[in-house]
Amino acid sequence: QLPQASAVKISIFNTSGQMVRELVDTFQPAGSYRVQWDARDQSGQRVASGIYLYRLRADGFTTMRRMVLLK
Repeated sequence: QLPQASAVKISIFNTSGQMVRELVDTFQPAGSYRVQWDARDQSGQRVASGIYLYRLRADGFTTMRRMVLLK
């Protein structure tokens, strides 16, 4: 839920801290959104199963969470 319009950035990282993919980098109006990752890196190559981190930044708010990719 995005309470007000703001610039939104969602990035995926591996456990070494390297950015794997930037999913969203745009200005979004207020509202609810859903983002799905196709398990591909920035160059379109499939990534391996394992633990990844996603970082969400929006209007001064930043959070980073862990996720597990299973194929």
